[in-house]
Amino acid sequence: MEKKLSWKELPKGDILEGGTSLKFKTGNWRSKMPVHIPEKCINCLTCWISCPDDAVIIDKENGKFISFNYDYCKGCGICAYECPKDAIEMK
Repeated sequence: MEKKLSWKELPKGDILEGGTSLKFKTGNWRSKMPVHIPEKCINCLTCWISCPDDAVIIDKENGKFISFNYDYCKGCGICAYECPKDAIEMK
């Protein structure tokens, strides 16, 4: 049987990587996904700023929306909620 360490014996620092790490694709459990409506979009990038999982892909040279990275999007809908022009719909 493996000996359990007391809290005093644990190594300092984080021994596990964060769940939002690029090594962990977390988008496969969502039940809804954001869909971009280009004709409504004004490229304010509020979706990019508000996304907790960095799943909004933008063109950094011209500051425009490109797409969503569905490998990491958890379908929370914050981007759609925050969009001032309703250019994102959850489906």
